Amino acid sequence: MQENSKMIEIHNLTKTYKLYASKKARLLEVILPGYHKHAEFKALDQLTLDVKKGEVLGILGKNGAGKSTLLKIITGVATQTSGTIQVKGKISSLLELGTAFNLELTGEENIYQHGQVMGLSKKEIEAKKQEIIDFADIGEHLYQPVKTYSSGMFARLAFACAINVDPDILIVDEVLSVGDMAFQLKCFKKFQEFKTKGKTILFVTHNVSDILKNCTRTIILENGLKVFDGDVKEGVELYKKMITGNAKGPTLEQSKKKEDILENQHHKEETDSWKSHFIENPNLIEYGNHKAEVIDYGIFDLQGQYLTMIDNEKEVVLKSKIKFNETIDNPIFTMTIKDFNGIEIVGTNTMNEKIYPGKFEKNDIIEVSFQQKLPLAPNKYTLSFSCTYINAKGELEVLNRKYEALLIEIISAKDTVGFLRIDSQITIERTKK
Repeated sequence: MQENSKMIEIHNLTKTYKLYASKKARLLEVILPGYHKHAEFKALDQLTLDVKKGEVLGILGKNGAGKSTLLKIITGVATQTSGTIQVKGKISSLLELGTAFNLELTGEENIYQHGQVMGLSKKEIEAKKQEIIDFADIGEHLYQPVKTYSSGMFARLAFACAINVDPDILIVDEVLSVGDMAFQLKCFKKFQEFKTKGKTILFVTHNVSDILKNCTRTIILENGLKVFDGDVKEGVELYKKMITGNAKGPTLEQSKKKEDILENQHHKEETDSWKSHFIENPNLIEYGNHKAEVIDYGIFDLQGQYLTMIDNEKEVVLKSKIKFNETIDNPIFTMTIKDFNGIEIVGTNTMNEKIYPGKFEKNDIIEVSFQQKLPLAPNKYTLSFSCTYINAKGELEVLNRKYEALLIEIISAKDTVGFLRIDSQITIERTKK
């Protein structure tokens, strides 16, 4: 298949739904020829669209704009009223996770059933089975009937089945946030892997930051019509003008949840390590020559209490514990915060701060503290720590890096636009005409 060949070709696609005032009106129209008592709603109206191989198409639009209808027609879940559509290659859809599952079957049995629905042979399913099991990571529940699963376990297995079939076209509709934080990070990394492989991706989300970071082209739907098709940044700016309101601060329920977590922390018994009090990333990235090792890390308030949520208005202390396995002169200690796409948002290190800590001997164990506010937008991030140094040749030598080690959440009582919280001193004065 040629690199820029068309994977999806849509011409004058229209989807019309009949709207009835009552069940009686629907029945009368069925049994009485010539009786028409319905209104019509066009979910899609004369839509024409081509999507090429390797494109990541972001689809924006308010609720009811026609986004889900378009994706259902592309996947064959729904049929158009008029117009034509042609799709090349295998599609994997993350629209309605688990629709191919049989609740009476075990998770393992559903892996085979889902694969068969996707058109895979038994041999192909066997080749993918372990990868799906590892990705879902639901343990012995895999061998229990799916009807016994929690919603989180169900979503994890369904996502793992959908994402690991190596499709030509991947359709994603607001589902990259399924499961817990560690699983979400895994989902985003898999999404990035598909992009790297040059897969064709249709991506629907209300999060314009995800559109900006991931997409190569954007369309906007409004009342079933395509009102924009082109540059991602230009499309996002237009969409922002079309909608009203911005992200809001924590709800009452979220605030109470935060208070409950903090209350539980005060009564939690001390353990041997700081990191055991936090959400550790089982897929952290670690490397280095281990002349020194980052053996522990955590987040604390100024009174030394553990923090699982970080208020972006308050000072916090990010701490790492380093053990030296060799004598090292003036090591560099670092802290970095990334988003779930792996993009470094902010960070610092002792060299940047003009701190030269001196020499440490073998078996020395030290604690490094970074105290500051983290004025980031409310979101979920990863926290990394590392220890490096400049060797005798003037080269940077990595002793130990533990990247994306902790999964953290930053909260705020104040609305934020963009990536950072800025506290402005605003004055308003009435002037003479």
